[in-house]
Amino acid sequence: MRLDPTPTPYDPALTPAGPAPASADPVPDLVAAPPPPPPPVRFWPVDDLPALAPDPLLDVLLREEPVARIRLPYGEGCAWLVTRYDDVRFVTSDPRFSRERVAGRTVTTMRPVPVASQTAGLQYVDPPRHTRLRRVVARAFTGRSMRRLRPLAERRAAGLLAGMERAGAPADLMEHLHGPFPIAVLRDFLGVEEEDWHRWAVTGEALLSASAGADAEERAREAALITRARITELLHRRREDPRDDLAGVLARAAEAGEITDDEAMSLAIAVQVSGGHAVRNNSGSMMYALLTHPGHLDRLRREPELLPRAVEELFRYVPHRNGVGIPRVATEDVAVGGRLIRAGDVVYNAYLAANRDPEVFPDPDALDFDRDNPAHLAFGHGPHHCLAAVMARMEAEVMIGAVLTRFPGIRLAVPPEEVEFQTQGLIRGPRALPVTW
Repeated sequence: MRLDPTPTPYDPALTPAGPAPASADPVPDLVAAPPPPPPPVRFWPVDDLPALAPDPLLDVLLREEPVARIRLPYGEGCAWLVTRYDDVRFVTSDPRFSRERVAGRTVTTMRPVPVASQTAGLQYVDPPRHTRLRRVVARAFTGRSMRRLRPLAERRAAGLLAGMERAGAPADLMEHLHGPFPIAVLRDFLGVEEEDWHRWAVTGEALLSASAGADAEERAREAALITRARITELLHRRREDPRDDLAGVLARAAEAGEITDDEAMSLAIAVQVSGGHAVRNNSGSMMYALLTHPGHLDRLRREPELLPRAVEELFRYVPHRNGVGIPRVATEDVAVGGRLIRAGDVVYNAYLAANRDPEVFPDPDALDFDRDNPAHLAFGHGPHHCLAAVMARMEAEVMIGAVLTRFPGIRLAVPPEEVEFQTQGLIRGPRALPVTW
């Protein structure tokens, strides 16, 4: 007799009612397939890139491995890197991913010393504490305060460009506009005296340096100490001399017990970094993008009403930073983009990659003022969306509009590839931007 090598399993539908015969094989339990193994860890050195070139690793991951594991130059262990637009929005808005859990952990990171305090301020806290702190800072970022600042900003931009015109062509637009303008606006907003602010700006550069080595780490630590001392002094002055600037808002909130002195200091540092150093470089990159797209520049001259829309597209298009910012930690197991992220895992969001996601932004590497897409993620998303975004938008519109008004024939004074960009920094931007007109 031949034995069938594939016997038919027991099927109750084909068997008379009652207990199965003793000789019947038991029905096997259905076992869920195990999750796929995690991907290999990629080391990401985050090298300096030419001009506005997107990071090639982010391009590869967005196409081939949208939720990947990475290791950065400093810290310990590895982290997940999320690159797709929808996944980034999910992680940044889901409360199961915590910024607060990062504090006190030695995670793989971009720089040797944190820019902001991990025990105070907005960056490393979750709701409801984050909501309380954000509510205080939002008092300074009101429509009324921006309406007060904009005429001051417009006069400052016009004055700076008049000085550049007197100096004659060629001239460095970073030196004459993109460097001093954000400093002047932020000085008025934060409440720092003009004679003090240039020293603060130098310290801000050191805070955001990604240079390696013991000397760089020591400079970063020293810059953090100096910045804290200056802000402590400023907040103390505002208690004695109340004003409606950001320092005054923070000083009153600390005095009323709404926030601590450490929280007030961390909030002021965050605004200094995002409103000074970051705007300088981002706005310089925007102008470089326009100068290397003369057709877009001509269109803005013909259609000045297009400027707000053009600024939004420039925020999406320009790679405003190197690498990634502050990570999050999963508080429980969560599935993201087909990967299982375990409780305790560190997760970074690549906003730059999300802004080039072809599923959301067709032809993402093109600068297109006619896009009709969802909002870009240049200012983040969710509870930690940048409060200073309203000011950054205003400053970009003022600077670009002022340049086009005074210098309708402005153009690069050197070939695009000869424009020197910042190196070993977290924020990307031109070091110098030579122009003629």
